[in-house]
Amino acid sequence: MPVKIPANLPAIELLKKENIFVMSDLRADAQDIRPLRVLILNLMPLKISAETDFIRLLSNNPLQIEVEFLMLDSHTPKNTPAEHLELFYKGFNTVKNDCYDGMIITGAPVEMLEFEEVKYWNEITEIIDWAKEHVTSTIYICWAAQAALYHSYGIRKRPLEEKLFGVFEHTTTNSKHRLLRGFDDEFYIPHSRHTTVFKSDLKTVGDIEILVESEEAGVAIASSRGGREFYLTGHSEYSPLTLHEEYVRDKKKGLQIDIPKNYYRNNDPDQTPRMRWKSHGNLLFNNWLNYYVYQETPFNLKDVKKLSAIDA
Repeated sequence: MPVKIPANLPAIELLKKENIFVMSDLRADAQDIRPLRVLILNLMPLKISAETDFIRLLSNNPLQIEVEFLMLDSHTPKNTPAEHLELFYKGFNTVKNDCYDGMIITGAPVEMLEFEEVKYWNEITEIIDWAKEHVTSTIYICWAAQAALYHSYGIRKRPLEEKLFGVFEHTTTNSKHRLLRGFDDEFYIPHSRHTTVFKSDLKTVGDIEILVESEEAGVAIASSRGGREFYLTGHSEYSPLTLHEEYVRDKKKGLQIDIPKNYYRNNDPDQTPRMRWKSHGNLLFNNWLNYYVYQETPFNLKDVKKLSAIDA
């Protein structure tokens, strides 16, 4: 089944060229199916690129997904046209009384700041708390994962000696976990960050289960509340050229940045990057949608709030 998205969203034409089945909201509304409602809080500076990445992943499954995009009321993005935001995004105040089957909160380019120094921190913490009662399962990615772990469990992010930048090999700690069904013994995940969370800190919280880790990249995926929350420190949603574009952008700015590890053929930026995480990225999000959203969410979305009562 396709992903249901607004009729004029730029991602539609890009994904059709990749033979990915997406359906405008006009056509989807004519079908007698209750789609899964997935809310995406897009904190990435290049929002249109991030929209395309996530729709690409969510579309590769047999379920019909209705995607809505959320932006913060306390922050006005600088790199996205106001017209695009007005057409395709909702503010938190307009959705806070609704419930959703799933939610994704992306990374944000603020990881070098202390959490409390981020100007929209109060709204982020409000959304994290809101999601616990209004969303069946939420995925937090990169900075958002660190923010949620800090807000919910007091786990601090730790600075790295140098930026973790590239594509790294990972293994599972529990191959029987439903999120990891079908995963190979070794698989790859892209990372791009200056900070991390320590495994030793996560292990002090009994509610947190570490699912995926890497010798070079550390903890990559963890969960809590029985799958109501997942924390992804890497970027399985990245397109093949995302790391390349980041590398070129920073080089043009005169920033000190190393070549992404394990990414370019022959470690040469003039050669085509190797896409080594696509299959596991698709499997990760498919498993999440199937096992932790579709199979867990109530038919009446208002009953999501009862799940929190059960958790308690």
